[in-house]
Amino acid sequence: MPRTRLIFFKEDDGTVPVRDWLLSLKQRNRRAFAKCVVRIRRLAELGHELRRPEADVLRDGIHELRVREGRVHYRLLYFFHGRNVSILAHALTKENRVPASDIDHAVRRKTAFESNPDAHSHEEDFADG
Repeated sequence: MPRTRLIFFKEDDGTVPVRDWLLSLKQRNRRAFAKCVVRIRRLAELGHELRRPEADVLRDGIHELRVREGRVHYRLLYFFHGRNVSILAHALTKENRVPASDIDHAVRRKTAFESNPDAHSHEEDFADG
């Protein structure tokens, strides 16, 4: 199975929300950050084959990477573009279910990405943690 290429969604103004969220998390909680990086690596390794408890399907083509550190649940929302490309579109800390508004946000980013992939792509390696 070929490795899945990971892309971070980039907004029109050049910001990269998931990257920024991860960097902020790294400052607040290095252990949670490291767990998120492990999960991102697993997505790169397994792509569409990644399943619960590490990942799950939400709706409208949006999936979630699932990370838990203590009592806190972290979610990284992503979608696939083609067979071997995954776009990290949104990230959040949650208590129960992923709020519909967060999924809607990821769906809007998916639509924007699909209309102009080059304008909304940012690649960065978080492998070093």
